Amino acid sequence: QVQLVESGGGLVQPGGSLRLSCAASGFTFANYAMTWVRQAPGKGVEWLAGIDSGGSPTMYGDSVKGRFAISRDDAKNTLYLQMNNLKPEDTAVYYCARPLDNFYGARVYVRRGQGTQVTVSS
Repeated sequence: QVQLVESGGGLVQPGGSLRLSCAASGFTFANYAMTWVRQAPGKGVEWLAGIDSGGSPTMYGDSVKGRFAISRDDAKNTLYLQMNNLKPEDTAVYYCARPLDNFYGARVYVRRGQGTQVTVSS
């Protein structure tokens, strides 16, 4: 069955960096667009970034544009999110997800992993 397993979260100081990974299995990863979303405590799900099958094009939400970068390694069935210049407001659980209609810009997803916690604090 479809599985998405995120890793790489943790505690980081403001201004620091983290790279999240998402290991995919149970489907032909290379054929699918993928996205990253997050959910902060008490808030709704926020779409962050999307990447089409083949690695391009990509798209970013306004809150992370210029700081985060989405990428993929189809040989490893893995999706990445490089996060730089992290801010306390980036604190959230981060999820990789397969988007609706296989569209990398879709704000609705059909599958989501279990998430990885990112905490930005001094």
